[in-house]
Amino acid sequence: MQPNSHVSPPGSLPSSPMVASTMRLPKTRQSLSEGLPLSQSEISLPYRRSHPSAASLYASTLSPPGSRSQSPVGRPVSRMASGSIFGANSNNALALAAGAADTPGDPLNLILRAFVPHVAVYSSEDTDILLREKGFERGLWEMLRPFGERVPGKVSIRDSNGSSRTYEDYSIHFVRFGEGIVHPEPMTAGLRSPQMPRANGVSEKPDDAGRGPPKPGNIIANVEAVVDRHLDYAEESFFGSPPSPTDHTLNVDAPSPYYALYLRRLLSGLPLTPHETFAHPVACIIAISSRNQAPIETLRRLYTESSTGDKRLPNWVDAEFLRYYVLVHDEEKDDITRSMSLFDQMKRNLGLHCHLLRIRGTQSATTDDDSIPLPRSEWMSAAEELADIRRSDNEEDFEDPTRYIFESDATAVRTFIREMVTQSIIPTMERHVSVWNDQVASRRRGLAGKFVGLTRRWGFGGSSRSTISGPSSGSNYDSLGFYRQDAPEAIMRKLADYCFMLRDWKLAYSTYDLLRSDFSNDKAWRYYAATNEMAAISLLIMPQNLSAKSRVETIDAAFEAAFYSYLTRCSAPYGALRCLTLGMELLRLRGGSSVDDAAKWGVRLLESKITGAVGDALIKERLAVCYASKQGLGTHLWGGRRRKSALWSVLGAEAWLARSKYLQAQRCLNEARRAYADLPGGLAVIDRFGHAGAFMLGIGQRLNRHLEAVDQHHLNQRRRHDDDDDDDDDDDDDEDDEDDEDGDGGGAATAAKSDGVDEESEALGGRGRRISALGMPGAIGLGLETAPLRSQLGPSGEGRLDTGEAKDDFG
Repeated sequence: MQPNSHVSPPGSLPSSPMVASTMRLPKTRQSLSEGLPLSQSEISLPYRRSHPSAASLYASTLSPPGSRSQSPVGRPVSRMASGSIFGANSNNALALAAGAADTPGDPLNLILRAFVPHVAVYSSEDTDILLREKGFERGLWEMLRPFGERVPGKVSIRDSNGSSRTYEDYSIHFVRFGEGIVHPEPMTAGLRSPQMPRANGVSEKPDDAGRGPPKPGNIIANVEAVVDRHLDYAEESFFGSPPSPTDHTLNVDAPSPYYALYLRRLLSGLPLTPHETFAHPVACIIAISSRNQAPIETLRRLYTESSTGDKRLPNWVDAEFLRYYVLVHDEEKDDITRSMSLFDQMKRNLGLHCHLLRIRGTQSATTDDDSIPLPRSEWMSAAEELADIRRSDNEEDFEDPTRYIFESDATAVRTFIREMVTQSIIPTMERHVSVWNDQVASRRRGLAGKFVGLTRRWGFGGSSRSTISGPSSGSNYDSLGFYRQDAPEAIMRKLADYCFMLRDWKLAYSTYDLLRSDFSNDKAWRYYAATNEMAAISLLIMPQNLSAKSRVETIDAAFEAAFYSYLTRCSAPYGALRCLTLGMELLRLRGGSSVDDAAKWGVRLLESKITGAVGDALIKERLAVCYASKQGLGTHLWGGRRRKSALWSVLGAEAWLARSKYLQAQRCLNEARRAYADLPGGLAVIDRFGHAGAFMLGIGQRLNRHLEAVDQHHLNQRRRHDDDDDDDDDDDDDEDDEDDEDGDGGGAATAAKSDGVDEESEALGGRGRRISALGMPGAIGLGLETAPLRSQLGPSGEGRLDTGEAKDDFG
């Protein structure tokens, strides 16, 4: 695609009166700290700033809409695969994965960081008390979670062929033991009520709001609500502050912060389900503190509770995960000699998977010399973030959720996590992959394995358990809707997920491919959908070329099977949305003719009506970016998709305008005008289509009217605020005049000063916000500081008013 540094042609559209009157605003700094939701129904509400302590809740999207990357290295280099626009292209997935860490919001980076090992945390009561004294109300898990999202240093992983690869962006997710369990639906109706017991007979306990098991029907709604609140906050802050120049272009290489947030929350808080094992614990941290009076007995009790006691996981979760024992030592109150002796005893009785974590027992404050802020977790669930945002709105004394930690404690935690990951978790996973691949998966490959599959399919041999409706008598699929943990299908699914988490995508794909026929024969449709989804994703990340025929026979077939099974057979819209969203992004990254396939699945997603209003607008934005990333050939960029990109930008602007998200709407509309202007015929291309031109003009006019109304609303609020301040100042001056013999001179000076302030407010109030210039179809300049278009100025340079009607040169 050609650069966007395009100068407006002489024949551009005349703008509205608002545009002509706003092009002389001085440049001032923009603040994104606080503000008011901007839905049209709330414009008449009293002006109210968001709680100042709530600013940290929106830190992930504080950059202005459309702003460039904040990375110190500048704009990221495009990672789009190059090649022919009509055929297959070369794609080095390893290079793509290696470069994903440079852009945190990149979709491939989010995929690599979402499907990672999950480590459960199960601590004793004394450990929770110690951590609460440090300011972590939810215990050790709350302190560890942010550090696990980026394992320090290099992590070496061996694949199934024995070759070792090193990664610097590896991560793990810490979860609380026993949380997030979503039970399967039985194969026959009426076997399980909504408030069902756990599969092992132990009833569920209620948990904190926003942190219990996610309801499948609420996940998408929570994600949409979180992104909507971030958008409201950004628009409120923008209109509640002086205007400033902002880059309002669609970035092909880096997604908008709101789409990145949408995708991250969609992949956050993966539920613990039987049909995929990404959220199943790879390891469990069993922790006690140095205050414990019976440490060894407590460790054994915690192990028993997590294995066979009341807190054990359902029987479709493999209970043979790694136990990692941690002794938390209080440096300020406890004896280090006693803790060292206890730690040696732990290693003798429990093995080498132990660690002594030395931290200070007091809470860190901002005034401490060695305190550092602990960042909020990027991978919290949408329900958890939404609960925090609502609490900030409802509580007048809401405190900033940012926690502080001593730098020495942070160093100790980083060392602990790196040691646990590199010396215990990764080697354990590699060993499991090797054993499962040799003992289970290898038997299914080749002619003998196919013969066994055929005999099982027709009911000869295999398990003697029978199922109710559908599967054959030789199936291992339980009537309650899951495979037991020791079934070959469950072991192979775990093998494939382990390979994916270890980034051995070749073995992962081959294992997923083996399982698809088994799940289809057993009519385990949720397993079948999830396996097709991950098979397609693994194949797209693999470093190999894919022809158009291969994509149709493998990728398209897998996505079609997954989408149909998720949506029609299982009524699981979350899985369908995740499947097509990830597929669209990975196909786009491959470039070439894969871009058209990516757009096809994006359109399919919109047609399914799975998303809400926010998701619908974001997907339309991504379709515009998708088509814009299609590289053409020659000086005219033949084979590109610029007109389709402009069309989806217009549709995105319409969707945002319907949601009263005016900044996003004007950004999309401005990008559409720029895309049309970059065509060989310039803006004359759109002149041939009268209805399209009138449609764009109508969106621009509606957008300017809304922007003017919002600007006027905020201006009136500021004027009332200034008048209240002036009244207070006048009262103070009157009290001073009673005791001042020369009060007349002082009063005149005060009045003159007040008049000057009022005149300045009138001068600023007489002009609309300059940002609204980009909302009209005729404004296609580089930024907010662009000079007025020549077609908008008369011979003397004065702005000419526009009636707002459609002109002949635009249809």
